[in-house]
Amino acid sequence: MNSLVEYFSTDWTAMTASDWFGMILTVVVFVLMVIAYVYAYRPKNKEKLEARKYLLDDGERLDSGEQHGG
Repeated sequence: MNSLVEYFSTDWTAMTASDWFGMILTVVVFVLMVIAYVYAYRPKNKEKLEARKYLLDDGERLDSGEQHGG
């Protein structure tokens, strides 16, 4: 058991700014994904999400910004 604790130990003082940024970003993304999954799979939100199911596919042509001669 002691080797397992040593394997997962972290030297917090040796972490650089990039390490801290990466760790904080990973934790924030993880929390946001958990919130998104809870929101999406909650039964009371089903009607609201089903109403938006085909929001982008409503038959309107989306302008891609390209201009065609004419």
